[in-house]
Amino acid sequence: FIKVKMSRRPSSRYSEMPMRVTDSRMSLINATPQNKDNVFGKLNIPKPHSTTSERRTSFFGKGIGAGGQRNSMFGAYGGSEKMKDPRPLHDKAFVQQCIKQLCEFLSERGFPGSITVKTLQSPSTKEFLKIYEFIYTFLEPSFQMPTSKVEEEIPRMLKDLGYPFALSKSSMYSIGAPHTWPQALGALIWLIDTVKLFSGMREQGLLFSDFSDELCDLEEGAEYNKLFMEYCSDTYNKFMQGADTFEDEDEEYLNKLKKLYSVDEALLQSQQEKHAMLMEHVERLERESQTDRLAGKRTEKLRLQADLQKLQNYRCTLEAHKTGLENKAAGLAEELEAAEIQLDGLKQERTRLQHILENQKFTPADIERINRERNELQQTIQSLSQSLEEAEQLVWNEEVNLSKTKEKAELKVAEYNKLGRKLKLIPQSAENACGHDFEIRTDYSATTITQYKTQIQNPLKNMMVDVEDEYSRLTNVKLSLEETVEQVKSNILDKENDIKHLKEQIRRVDQQLEHDMQEMAQEEEKWSAEVDSAETHKKRLEKNVMQGCEEAEEELKAAQQQYHVVVQETNEENRMVFKNLTDVFTSAVNHLCAVEKHCGEQLKRFDKLKEVIHEDEADMKQLTDLVENFVKKVNSF
Repeated sequence: FIKVKMSRRPSSRYSEMPMRVTDSRMSLINATPQNKDNVFGKLNIPKPHSTTSERRTSFFGKGIGAGGQRNSMFGAYGGSEKMKDPRPLHDKAFVQQCIKQLCEFLSERGFPGSITVKTLQSPSTKEFLKIYEFIYTFLEPSFQMPTSKVEEEIPRMLKDLGYPFALSKSSMYSIGAPHTWPQALGALIWLIDTVKLFSGMREQGLLFSDFSDELCDLEEGAEYNKLFMEYCSDTYNKFMQGADTFEDEDEEYLNKLKKLYSVDEALLQSQQEKHAMLMEHVERLERESQTDRLAGKRTEKLRLQADLQKLQNYRCTLEAHKTGLENKAAGLAEELEAAEIQLDGLKQERTRLQHILENQKFTPADIERINRERNELQQTIQSLSQSLEEAEQLVWNEEVNLSKTKEKAELKVAEYNKLGRKLKLIPQSAENACGHDFEIRTDYSATTITQYKTQIQNPLKNMMVDVEDEYSRLTNVKLSLEETVEQVKSNILDKENDIKHLKEQIRRVDQQLEHDMQEMAQEEEKWSAEVDSAETHKKRLEKNVMQGCEEAEEELKAAQQQYHVVVQETNEENRMVFKNLTDVFTSAVNHLCAVEKHCGEQLKRFDKLKEVIHEDEADMKQLTDLVENFVKKVNSF
């Protein structure tokens, strides 16, 4: 047996998929990963509950006798008998779950291509081969998909890996079909589970892990094997006695494993709670992904673009208003500077006059003259003040009239722009604008009014001329169409006359049809009588067939009893063959050791012979030189 550490995951299964066989319990043998080369068969699948107490099915064999004891027959899954896949591969929910698991696996492992859940609903044969080759490379990195007879190679490779269910050759020709894709998807999911199990075994160093990397000592491995053998022995004995559940043994074995590996219950509980929270989060994300978020985002994008356009227009308006206010502020600042300069001059003049007044001496005539001039100046100031008030009132009235006129002009411009939009003349890119800008803006002046006249009036006149021409052309077309309509009406009258003739013909055909139907009804009565006689003959045949079936069933029961006897004899022969093979393998190992030792001695002798050969070659070379010299001398004589 292979010793492995107990998994710290909340569940001992490597796959998050549901169980392949629905069962109320799961044997704790699966608490540790098993070797992929199972000695009892291709795949270790839990056995479902038996529905009767008299006829049970053994996990390792076909059945038990009437006495309640089971017949242990190893290798029942290793024969040529085809197993039926217990997974609900035709359930849409299960298929969608498998597709999701496949998509997640490919995304996590970096599949070189774009794979989505939608494309995996009905993939092509090319896509299936790419996915299969990508997954198989995790088991054999140097694997390359064969270029010929792929429909034969893939089922053979799956069978070699231990896939327990048959994958037909014809299903490889139409992988994406609804009746073949679930079986191929089930094979891919099984292959993914095999890759995950192989990765876990490779990371933990399964084979002879007691002697590798000092992960664990010898005593701990022996203790685990002892516990495992005791559990297998107890459960198998009870199974052979007729038991189907092993809750007590499972609990006892689990407690011993936890005690052996010092399992933290609090950590397991926290991991289970974390797993439940993550599964709830995944389900919520799946529900959110089912809604069409893309359409909502597109609508929101259009709405935000419209808001952005409005904000940009409002910003342009504010910038124009800001520019106007800055111009007004600059003018007012210049007027204020001029008024301050004038005020400084007046203050200086007042100071000078006050100084003159304080220093000079006035005569009564000067005082009278000054008073008279003061009175005249006051009258002048009053008249000028009155004129200033009248001018300001006039300016105010003009400004009010100007503002009213401006409001009326803006209303007219708004009506014009609204009408232009209805007529598709505004904006410049409108359908009927023809590249002209017919829009009137409110920031107009004397120059802009003249510009608007040249920019809008002339193109509008040209468009009116074009519209009048188009109107006259359409009027001519209308007249021609009216003439065509009159001609069509006359054709319709002719066709109505033809229809009357056709209806008369249809009436005659209906009469002929009714006559034919009567004849057919008579023939049906004859046929019904013949069918009744055929049904009576069928019942007699069914009765004879049922009798033959009962006889065949009795023969089948007898053949099954004979089959059980043959199987027992075959098992005994297998045991003898196994024993003989063990002896043969032992002899072969001893022979190989002897051969290896003999080969070592021969190699040593060969090395010595090489040295002798080298020495002989040197002597041979000397002899050859002597012969050549002798031949030369003979030739010279």
